[in-house]
Order: sequence, then C-alpha cells, then structure tokens
Amino acid sequence: MAFQCISSEVSERVATISLARGKMNPLSRELLDELCAALRQHEADNSVRCMILTGNDEHFCAGADIKEMANLKFVDIARNDGFAEVAKVLRNCRKPLIAAVKGLALGGGCELAMMCDMILAGESARFGQPEINLGLIAGIGGTQNLTRAVGKSLSMEMNLTGRWLDASEALSFGLVSRVVADSDLRREAEELAKRIADKPPLAIMAAKEAVLRAEEVSLAEGLLHERRLFHALFATRDKDEGIQAFIEKREARFQGE
Repeated sequence: MAFQCISSEVSERVATISLARGKMNPLSRELLDELCAALRQHEADNSVRCMILTGNDEHFCAGADIKEMANLKFVDIARNDGFAEVAKVLRNCRKPLIAAVKGLALGGGCELAMMCDMILAGESARFGQPEINLGLIAGIGGTQNLTRAVGKSLSMEMNLTGRWLDASEALSFGLVSRVVADSDLRREAEELAKRIADKPPLAIMAAKEAVLRAEEVSLAEGLLHERRLFHALFATRDKDEGIQAFIEKREARFQGE
C-alpha cells in the first residue's frame, strides 16, 4: 500500500511509522486510515518485533484536523464513531509500540502517544488536551489514559483548562519514561526498540499483556493472570534457549517459538 500521510519502514526487526502530513501532522481521516493499515501490516509481519511511532523533525502531532471536523454534526461523528478504529487497532497491538515525541503532542496527538506502550520525549516535547477550547473534550483516551498516567487532579486541570506539560513536567508526573535531547531522540528510540526486538517475542507479548492487564483488574486477578502467562512460557523453545544460554554464558538466540 502506498502511503500519502505517513511513511513506514522496517530495519533490524523494528518498524518505524512516521506521521508525514505537513508541519503539524493534523489527524485527518486519510492519515488515520493509513496509520491503521501500517499498524496491521507490521502486527501481521513475524519479522517485526517492535514498532516506533514518531512525527517529523519538528512536531509529533498537534491534534485533529480542525478544518475537517468543522462541518461535522452529531449524526456524522456518531455514525462513523470518530476515532474509534485507530483506538481499537492500537489497543489490539500485541507487539510493543514506542512513541518518540518531539515538539507538540496535543489533543489527538497526545492521545496517540499515550496509547503506545511507552513514550520517549525530546526536550522540546509538549503534551496537552486543549479540546476544551473548541467546546469539546478528548475523544480517544485523553480523559481516561491521562488520568491513569498522571492522576485525577492533574488530568482534571489539563482537561478542564487545556494546560500543557513540557517534557520535564511530563517526566516528573510519569507520563513519559525518559527525556533526551531532540537530536538524540530517533537514535534512542531505535536503540530501545532493538533491545526489545532482541528479547524472546512470546515473552515480550506476554509481559505487555500482563502490564496492560494491571490497569483493568484487581491485584488478585492481575497476579493470577501473570502467573498463568508465566506458566505458559514454559512450553516455549525460547524459554529453553534462554536458560541454556544463561548456563553456557553466551548470548541467547530467540526465535519466537
């Protein structure tokens, strides 16, 4: 599939999807459709073990395409269940997905980043949910995922006033895992993705599933789910390889089996 609003490439078992729709990367219907297609493609490709979602040299994504939304009415947005498909595709990704963010990540851009498994931020990164200024609220997780990430009080302030967080604030509140120089962001994201890609794929998927489960169930249920996944991994060849490599003091060669 030829993409117009994004670019997609694979190198060393890592797929990198870059938003490429002008300076601000507004989320048009076409961009979202292409993003969903690329995510599905890489999810189905067994040679891909980790994915990176990033923007351009200046910004990650400044949010929805406001001009495209301007003439939409309730019936229009309700009928196509606006933004539901990209949220579903991102949520169903079993492979790790890293957001590499520099510049603006506002509205839908902030929500896209939060739907990834971890966020690496450049020093210029800015995060916010300014939908309230348009007479709207967040629509793809800005009230739910942000609250889980930074807590009720700060989420309320951001959603009710449109306040932005800079990179250092985002780190202090736990929204991002790390802040690096803008010039190092792509390299740092690729190195992290490659480290993940070198690990046993089935165990990586299990670990991701268990961590996500922790957001949704009680501690007792989460611990039981974790334990069942732990047991299941004893049926894999990668478990045998990992233990044998440890005993023999060599690098493991994981095959995803």
